[in-house]
Amino acid sequence: MRKQSYDMHPCLSEATHGKYERIHLPVAPLCNIKCRYCTRKYDCVNESRPGVASRVVSPRDALKRLDAIVNRNSRVRVIGVAGPGDALANPSTFEFFRLVREFYPELSLCVATNGLVLSDYINVLEELEVNTITITINAISAETALQIYSWIYYKENLIREREAVEILLENQWKGLNSAAKKGFTIKINSIVIPGINEREIVTIAEKASSKGANFMNITPVIPNGEFSRIQKPSCEFINELRERCSLFLPQIKHCRQCRADALGGLHEEKDMELELLLSELSYDYCEVV
Repeated sequence: MRKQSYDMHPCLSEATHGKYERIHLPVAPLCNIKCRYCTRKYDCVNESRPGVASRVVSPRDALKRLDAIVNRNSRVRVIGVAGPGDALANPSTFEFFRLVREFYPELSLCVATNGLVLSDYINVLEELEVNTITITINAISAETALQIYSWIYYKENLIREREAVEILLENQWKGLNSAAKKGFTIKINSIVIPGINEREIVTIAEKASSKGANFMNITPVIPNGEFSRIQKPSCEFINELRERCSLFLPQIKHCRQCRADALGGLHEEKDMELELLLSELSYDYCEVV
């Protein structure tokens, strides 16, 4: 069983989130599910939104990016892959983590996933000594999940409608259970979509707690994609849900819904500083598609 420590993880420790920094490396462009609230067709460097990155880099170029930051005496303690697609749907994620383990074994590794294939890769994540796994779970019932997800790509098949969401929901809880048994630190992300899933958020917290999750992060939907006209839930409503869910899991209250190429502490995004630094480097990249 791995030892769990949150003291230097700015996303998990509210007390030290201004002291230490994290960096997300955008090495994972492909996604294996389609969320109706998600769109990655445009990017603004001033916008903090999951799934957004100015560029997608190769594992080797991500290491160059990390070298440039660490060499500036950075306070970075956590290296994360959070997109812009799903980390576990991209072999490049594992290639990059192997490079980090080779050159920066002292840094913590964090991965974000929708959970569709988490149990399939849990042994690989253990081998790479990944510390923290974030799983986005937005629904308990298939009826609710049908309103949130359009399709999944699973075992080389594009699957739609009820079969798709039933597979996704089953695999999310299976993956969470597998991760808990291995001793990973597990954070559950739940996006509140008014009129669709707000009644299931507390149940998600209760079930996730029973299966071994450590934290929960409840965030409001950002109106995008098919939900571009939906009303964003109020801060008061989100806080009420957090209070109810805190009976089952400690709540993350300082999340900034950060980009897939975020850098810095949660109180100070350094994305533009990073872009200026990277302009001095020479490497190839591809745009997000």
